[in-house]
Amino acid sequence: MHDAPCYLNGEYSRVSEAKVSVLDRGFIFGDGVYDVAPVYGRRIFRFDEHIARLTRSLAKIRIANPHTRDEWLALVRALVEREPAEDQVVYLQVTRGVAPRDHVMPTGIAPTVFAMTNPMKPPTAEQRHHGVACITARDFRWERGDIKSTSLLGNVLSRQMSADHGAAETIMFRDGMLTEAAACNVWIAHEGALLGPPRSEHVLEGIRVELLHELCQEVGIAYNLRPISEADVRAADEVMLSSATKEILPVTRLDGEAVGHGALRGRPGPVYARLYEAYQQAKRTMSI
Repeated sequence: MHDAPCYLNGEYSRVSEAKVSVLDRGFIFGDGVYDVAPVYGRRIFRFDEHIARLTRSLAKIRIANPHTRDEWLALVRALVEREPAEDQVVYLQVTRGVAPRDHVMPTGIAPTVFAMTNPMKPPTAEQRHHGVACITARDFRWERGDIKSTSLLGNVLSRQMSADHGAAETIMFRDGMLTEAAACNVWIAHEGALLGPPRSEHVLEGIRVELLHELCQEVGIAYNLRPISEADVRAADEVMLSSATKEILPVTRLDGEAVGHGALRGRPGPVYARLYEAYQQAKRTMSI
């Protein structure tokens, strides 16, 4: 395992050396939130958007953000300097802190702040060229998918389902409507437009939701967030995943069936191709 550089409550070390109390509420209850920011050429991509989302998640579980924007930036940059890889993935986590085990939220305790960085493992050239396979499942996770919580057992079970089938992701539906995948947002293309599910408590607002909106405006692709049924997904011209590490990635097989129509059936489509190129340009202009 990569002995990643990390930060824990004011001290920089390596993951193998960092220690937290067994009574940390993140360990006992999963009582905390996290965020993941990509780094390209040692520059942090969409940093302010990631910190804003972390702050929103903290507010939703009643933890005050322990750092200002500039303090987070200094922390992340110090970690990036400690990792040799040019492209990295920075993980930030804040838990409620250490307290006797009790479900009620304690007051007057300091949150536990942890961060680490690892070399990025992007999709392979083959995955980009051929697309990836996904499976589908009922969304059985808790109702607050809008909080980027460390309580990820539902996501773990969902992602394992796809791993068991040799697939890249599990695309989930709640009451017949698309929510997201285990660790990605999900998009479809229909008649040249990019469509995603609307903002709700069941869907994490991925940083790429607004980014893809901006990119669609730049390249002239219609963009809409609206309810998407399972039938819409199965009949889509294209299906795509987005996340910090996958960026945007085409899905070309769903539950063993080829995605799309005609000559492009089972192949990455033109909406994906245009957005992927625009994304590469954004990486050069939207990093600090």
